[in-house]
Amino acid sequence: MQIPYELALGWRYTRAGRATRRNGFISFISGVSMLGIALGVAALIIVLSVMNGFQKEVRDRMLSVVSHIEIFAPGGAALPDMARTLAEARQQPQVVGAAPFVAAQALLARGEDMKGALVRGIDPDHEAEVTDLAAANPAVLAQLVPGAFRVVLGAELARSLGVRVGDVVTLIAPAGQVTPAGVVPRLKQMTVAGTFDSGHYEYDSALVMLHHEDAQRIFRLEGPTGIRLKLADLHQARSVAMALAGSLSGDLLIRDWSQQNRTWFAAVQLEKRMMFIILTLIVAVAAFNLVSTLVMTVQDKRADIAILRTLGASPQSILGVFVVQGAMVGVIGTLAGLLLGLGVALNIDVIVPAIERLLNASFLPKDIYLISKMPSDPQPSDIVPIGVISLVLSFVATLYPSWRASRVNPAEALRYE
Repeated sequence: MQIPYELALGWRYTRAGRATRRNGFISFISGVSMLGIALGVAALIIVLSVMNGFQKEVRDRMLSVVSHIEIFAPGGAALPDMARTLAEARQQPQVVGAAPFVAAQALLARGEDMKGALVRGIDPDHEAEVTDLAAANPAVLAQLVPGAFRVVLGAELARSLGVRVGDVVTLIAPAGQVTPAGVVPRLKQMTVAGTFDSGHYEYDSALVMLHHEDAQRIFRLEGPTGIRLKLADLHQARSVAMALAGSLSGDLLIRDWSQQNRTWFAAVQLEKRMMFIILTLIVAVAAFNLVSTLVMTVQDKRADIAILRTLGASPQSILGVFVVQGAMVGVIGTLAGLLLGLGVALNIDVIVPAIERLLNASFLPKDIYLISKMPSDPQPSDIVPIGVISLVLSFVATLYPSWRASRVNPAEALRYE
């Protein structure tokens, strides 16, 4: 099979042809453009992979405490028919676990120290079906028995109150009792049965877990306020929530895990989008360096172009030669960047510790950051657009110099040859 001469000649020009000083300089500029594209593509892949890794780590830690979907009654009231709602929810194919809960807010006091708390009444027998935290701490949650009035505190909340296992704390319910002296808050002394550390500060510093029957007595509820669900695929939470909204009986509210932390996820997506745009500019600058490379090549190859034209080459063929040259630089630079970026992203757990040992420094101190290791999660949805954008920018950068080459007048080019 014969290779088209446009492709063969474009590849030859990419390799700089004969070794002259001018060709050597053109080859250097071409190499710089290729290196710039490769570094820009690699930087994009590495940064977005690390951002994906951080997002996945925080999301997994958050989902170890919260469930994929919550079904609850308006106004914090008890579910009107929990058994029926539970049975209807389990009919969804994606639902793999369900557990009742009571959600309320209260104050937790220890001596003169007082903290706001998010109270969650749980069923220890079924809680492990919906959260990884419960599955990882079965012995602690097993101590939450009805009537014992025991609580499990987040590690940061316990530390701020200065309590340990076995200490007594006072739970203050906001809805008090009406007496002749006025409204008196309901107080209940609770024994600390244990603590948990989810790695998510928001929950470790505020969450209080107790048996749902004890919570119902304290907050004067007739039953659990909601049901928590776990799905086989957490990414299907929104579609399953919409399906449940149309199938469940009664006036119920449904919320998936992304809605519980909507602000945080929106901020991460905005930051990721801006980083993509900023780093794409690096690729754009490197790609448009091809303009200067091809302009110099066209100027140096005017005699060759004139000879090709006199031999019958069409302007379209000349344009194709230099488009191939520029495209070769873009393709090689993009492929090199993809290999470099993926190589670093997939081995960042080895590379970063090596750099830390070399510099005797810690990039993620354990006492400051929740995550002590640099995470990375390369996603095809990020890598494919990066490669396509790099190739498109490289191709666009070749059009003007290639068009100028196709407009060279053979008579003028050979006048001084």
